[in-house]
Amino acid sequence: MAEDAHDPIQQEPITGFQNLLGYRLVEWREGHAVLELDIADRHRNRSGVLHGGVIMTMIDAAGGFSGTYCAVPGNVRRGMSLSISTNFTGQATDGIVRAVARRTRGGRKIFFASVEVFSGGELIGTGEGVYRYRGGYEDPRGKPMPPPARGSRLRTDADG
Repeated sequence: MAEDAHDPIQQEPITGFQNLLGYRLVEWREGHAVLELDIADRHRNRSGVLHGGVIMTMIDAAGGFSGTYCAVPGNVRRGMSLSISTNFTGQATDGIVRAVARRTRGGRKIFFASVEVFSGGELIGTGEGVYRYRGGYEDPRGKPMPPPARGSRLRTDADG
């Protein structure tokens, strides 16, 4: 990537909850987003496998990112979840979990996303989400980046 190329991942702050869980946004473009998470002890349930809530969070977040990409440097789009449907199809105990989201359709205020979650190439979950753009963020050109929200932090080189 060229030094002056627009990289919306680098301008996106890491939220408090994202920081707590440790997932990271690794791919982001119009209608598409990929999150990854390194499974740690804090992500496991009492049976020693990845907690379903972590999978659900990754589905929710990846789906939201898939519909809020903004190609205008310095601008962002924001949305909120209205409904999330989740299916658990497998388990994971270690390694990297990858959530791949695709915006499937939408209009001016509402969008829909489909997400698949993988561990070691095995499908461990699927989900569908319905999201609404936050007021003022409906325009694909977005709005100027606001200051980071309370509990958020800006990215550093260590975040990758």
